[in-house]
Amino acid sequence: MTTPTSTPGTSSMTTATLTAPATAPAAARPGRNWTTPALVVLLAGTAALYLWNLTDSGWGNSYYAAATQAGSQSWTAWLFGASDAGGVITVDKPPAALWVSGLFARIFGFSSWAVLAPQAIEGVLAVWLLYATVKRTSGAAAGLMAGAALAVTPVAVLMFRFNLPDALLVLLMVAGAYCTVRALDKASGWWLALAGVAIGFAFLAKMGQALLVLPAFTAVYLLAAPASLLKRFAHLLGAGLALVVSAGWFIALVALWPTDSRPYIGGSSNDSLWELAIGYNGLGRIFGGGGGGGGVGVVAGGNNANLGFGGATGIGRLFGASMGAEISWLLPAALIGMVAGLWFTRRLPRTDRTRAALVMWGLWVLGNGIVFSFMSGITHPYYTVAVAPGIAALVAISGREMWRGRKNVQVRVALALMVAAAGFWSFALLQRFGDWMPAIRWTVAAVTVLVATAIVMGARRVAALALITAVFSTAAFGVATAATPHGGSIPMSGPAGYTSQMGGGMGGDPAGQTSAELIDLLKNTTGTWAAATVSAQSAASLSLASGKAVIGIGGWSGGDPAPTLEEFKQYVADGRVGYFVTGGTGMGGGRGGNSEITEWVAANYEATTIGESTVYELD
Repeated sequence: MTTPTSTPGTSSMTTATLTAPATAPAAARPGRNWTTPALVVLLAGTAALYLWNLTDSGWGNSYYAAATQAGSQSWTAWLFGASDAGGVITVDKPPAALWVSGLFARIFGFSSWAVLAPQAIEGVLAVWLLYATVKRTSGAAAGLMAGAALAVTPVAVLMFRFNLPDALLVLLMVAGAYCTVRALDKASGWWLALAGVAIGFAFLAKMGQALLVLPAFTAVYLLAAPASLLKRFAHLLGAGLALVVSAGWFIALVALWPTDSRPYIGGSSNDSLWELAIGYNGLGRIFGGGGGGGGVGVVAGGNNANLGFGGATGIGRLFGASMGAEISWLLPAALIGMVAGLWFTRRLPRTDRTRAALVMWGLWVLGNGIVFSFMSGITHPYYTVAVAPGIAALVAISGREMWRGRKNVQVRVALALMVAAAGFWSFALLQRFGDWMPAIRWTVAAVTVLVATAIVMGARRVAALALITAVFSTAAFGVATAATPHGGSIPMSGPAGYTSQMGGGMGGDPAGQTSAELIDLLKNTTGTWAAATVSAQSAASLSLASGKAVIGIGGWSGGDPAPTLEEFKQYVADGRVGYFVTGGTGMGGGRGGNSEITEWVAANYEATTIGESTVYELD
C-alpha cells in the first residue's frame, strides 16, 4: 500500500495505522462554518481571563513598572530600557518588552493597567497564533484545543497577567513557529526568514532563552520542507542571517552610541549588551555564577524547598514542587502523544505535515525542558511558560489524530494512556494543595478511569468528555491563579493562600514601604532625579509612589558600577539630585561604587529620619 502525502487539515496518523478516518475533517465538511464562532469564543474567553481584575496586582513587578514609567517620561530611557527617566542604568534585560509597555503608558497614561495590559494582549495574540499554527498542520479542531490548553495553563495565566518579559518572549516564539510552518508548505525561504526575524526580536525580549526553539525549527525544516537538501540549507542560512540582523541592530546601536549619553547596561560587567547576553543572561544562567540573590518561597502548606529558584536540578525538575504546578499538568500526556504519534507516522513520506508538527513541537518541549531541568544558574518557575505552547500543541495534535484513528486498538490504547496520564497526574498535583477544592481531584480521578476505559473499549461519544477530563484541573488552577493578586520578583501560580510573594521587597508593590511624608518631599523636587538610593529595586518603590525619577545606584541588586562616585558627585554639584535615601525602601547594602557613594554622602551631608528611612538633603 502506498501512503499519500498529507495536506494541512487532513489526518496522516490514520493512514499510517492503516485505518480509515473515523470522520471527515470538520473543516472540510460543506455547510459547517463553526470554526470562526468557536475561535471568537476562545479569544474572548482568553481576553476575559487575562484582563479580569488585572489591576488587583498593582504594579506587579515594581522594578519593570518603574522602567515603564521611565520610558513614558523619556524617549532615551524608553529606547535603552532605563530604570529611571534620567537614564543612569538600564534593567538587566534587553528592552523589547519595555518598548511595548512604554508606548502603552504614553498613549493611555501611566497606570497599573498600562503596565499590565500589554502582557494580557500579548497572551491573547499568542493563543490566536498557536491556533493558526496548529490548524495549518492538523485542522481547526486541533488548533482550538491547542489554543485553549495554552490559555488555561497556570504559568501562562500568571505571565500574561504580569509585567515580565516572558509574555512577549512567548508571543514571538509562537510567531516563529507559525512562520516556520508556513515555510514548510512550499519551502519558502521568505517565511523562514520571517521566523528568524521573530526569534531575533524575541532575543531582544529575553536574550538566550529565545534561542532554545531554534533546534526545533531547524530540524523540522531540514526534515520536511519540500525542496532539495541544498536548498533547505540555503534557506536556513538566510533565516539565520535574518535572526542576526533583527537582534544585532540593537546590540550594534548600543555599542556605537556614545557611552556618556546613554544608560549603563545593567547586569553587565563592562557596559556591554553583548557581554550581558553571553554572561549574566547567557552562560551564567545555564552553568551558574552569573549573579544571584533572592528569597525562598513557601507553597502548599509551608514546605521550604527553594521553590522560587526551581528546586533541585534533574530530570524530574519540571514535575517537582517548584515547577510542577506551573507547567506539568499536561506534560505526561504530551510526551505520550509525541512518542505514539511519531511511531504511528514513522512510515509516512518525509514531507508529511502531521509528523513534521510532532517533530517541531516535540523538540520545542524537549529542548526547553532539558535546559530548565539541568540549568544551575538563576532559574525561576515562571521561566517554564516557554514550554507551554509546545505542550499544548502536542496534546492537541496527537490527541486529535489518535481520536480519528481510534478504529485501531493500538491507537485507542495510546489515546487512553494520554487521558489517564493527564487525569492522574492532575490528581497528584492537586494533592499538593491539600484543602483547595478536594472535590476536583477526586472527580477528575473517577472520570479519568471511566473515560480511559471507554476509549479502550471503543466508545464513540466520549471525545468531549475526554477533552474536559484532560484540561479541567489545569483550567481550574489557572482560573484560581487569575483570581489571586501577584507581586514581587518571583511570582508563582496557584490559588490564594497557597502561593507566596517570592522575594518580598524584591520588585514588589511599593505600597506601605515608604512614608507619606517622604513621598511628599520627593514630589516637591524639581531636579532630574528626586532622589538616589541603593539598588533599582529600592528606587522603584520611591519612583512609583512619587511619580519622580529616582537613581537606583548599582542597578538591580546594587552591585553594578553605575553611577561611579565621580559621576554622582557631578550630579550633586549640578543640582540634579534632591535627596539620598537609605533604609525603609526595600533592598539596600550593595558593594563597590555604591558603597563609596553611601560613605561620601554620610560624611558630607546631614541625615534626617523620616519614617523608616534615613534621608540626606543634597541640594
